[in-house]
Amino acid sequence: MTEGKICIIGAGSSGIAAAKALKQKGLDFDCFEKGSDIGGNWRYNNDNGVSAAYRSLHIDTSRKNLQYPDFPTPDDLPDFPSHWQVMQYLEDYATHFGIRPHIRFRTSVTKVEPAADGQWTVTLDSGETLTYRAVIVANGHLWDTRLPDFPGHFSGTRIHSHAYKTAAPFEDKRVLVVGIGNSAVDIAVDLCRRARSVHISTRRGAWIMPKYILGIPTDRWGAFLSRKLKLPTVLARMIVNKLMYLTVGDQRRYGMPTPKHPMWREHATISQELLPYIGHGWIRVKPNVARLDGARVHFADGSAEDFDAIIYATGYRTSFPFLDPALFQVKDNEAPQLYRRMRALNQPGLYFVGLVQPIGATIPLVEIQSRWLARVLAGEIALPSQEAMQSEVREHWRGVKRRYVDSARYTLEVDYRDYATDLRADMASGRAGY
Repeated sequence: MTEGKICIIGAGSSGIAAAKALKQKGLDFDCFEKGSDIGGNWRYNNDNGVSAAYRSLHIDTSRKNLQYPDFPTPDDLPDFPSHWQVMQYLEDYATHFGIRPHIRFRTSVTKVEPAADGQWTVTLDSGETLTYRAVIVANGHLWDTRLPDFPGHFSGTRIHSHAYKTAAPFEDKRVLVVGIGNSAVDIAVDLCRRARSVHISTRRGAWIMPKYILGIPTDRWGAFLSRKLKLPTVLARMIVNKLMYLTVGDQRRYGMPTPKHPMWREHATISQELLPYIGHGWIRVKPNVARLDGARVHFADGSAEDFDAIIYATGYRTSFPFLDPALFQVKDNEAPQLYRRMRALNQPGLYFVGLVQPIGATIPLVEIQSRWLARVLAGEIALPSQEAMQSEVREHWRGVKRRYVDSARYTLEVDYRDYATDLRADMASGRAGY
C-alpha cells in the first residue's frame, strides 16, 4: 500500500532526514514541528522549549563521522564543530533538499491514535484532526528529564543539566555536578573557572576518552579499525583503549576512578579537558551521593561538603506524550518493541526514527534508517512475518545484554556497523531480514 499521506513528528536532525528520504521516493507527507525552525536539540534556546544545547556545546563526534552520507560537512569546519556550526549544517541540508516547504512550524502534535482501516489519526494543538496511513515519530528522546531520588532535602539551587545554558548564574558558587556522561563533564569544565568550586559525583566512575589520539580525532581511529579494517567492534574498541592509555596514561593518576568493567562494555565519556582539570585541582571527584541535608551533601565514602547548587546530569526518560502507553512505550532495561529499531511490532503504520543510542554518530545512522523506512513505505522492502520480527527484537536485546553493562543507559543501544549493515542488506535485497 503506497497511497495516502504520511505524518512526520519533529524537524530535528532525524525528522529532516526522514522528510528528505520520503520526498526522494515521491511519497506525500506532512511534517509538524513544535518550534519555529528546524534543528531540534541543536538549536540553542530553541523556542520549542525542549533543546538541551548550552552555550559552550561542541559536538563530541568529529565532523567527518557526523555528516549525513549524501551531504558532506564543509571542509572549513573544525574537527569538532560548535552547536552553531552544526545548526548551520542542518539548515543547509534542509535547504539543499527542499524540505522546509513540507514543514508546519509552531505546530504541536497532541495525540496519535489508531483509526479505522489501518489508518492513524493525528490531533494538533489547534484542535485540527488529520488522518494518515503511517506516522513517523522523530521528536527525539533527550528532553524528559530523569532526576535521582536521594534521601533528604537540598536547600540550594537544583537543576537538571537540560536547563543549563551558561556558567554565569554559578559565578563564585560551590557546585556539585551529579553524573559522569558527556554533558556532566562538559558542564563541569565550563563551570570550573567561574565557580568557587566544582565537584563531580559518580557512582562507578567512567572511562574518560580524549577527543584526540596522536593528533587524530579518536572516533576516526574507531571508524578506521571497524569499518576499513573490518575488525569486530569489541576488538576495535580494545585497540582504541590501548592507544588511549598511551596518550593519557592511567586516569586514576589524575584522580578519576576506573569502572570495574572493561571499556568496550560501556559508552566512554569524551573529554579532552576533564583529566587535566582534575589534575590541576579545578574539579574534584566524589563518589555517589548518600543523602542531602540542607546545604550539606553526604557521600558514600562518609565525606561531606557544602554546596550552593547541584546540577543533575542524570539522563532522560524516553516518553511520547502524544501516544497512549498502552499503544507504545519504552521502559528502562527492556527491549523497545521495534523491528529494526523502527517499526512498532504491534502497531502497523507506527514508526520511529532516531530512537537509538549508537556507539558512533547518530546523524548518519538516522539517514540510513530514513532511507530504509522510505523504501518500506514505498513498497520496495517486504517486511517478514510478525513472528520473525519478534525474534529479531529478542535477538537484538540478547546481544545488548551480553555486550553492555546492565544500565538503563543502554536500553536504546545499537552497534553502528552491524545495524547499518543489516539495513543496507535489506535495501539491497528488497526484503527485510530475519
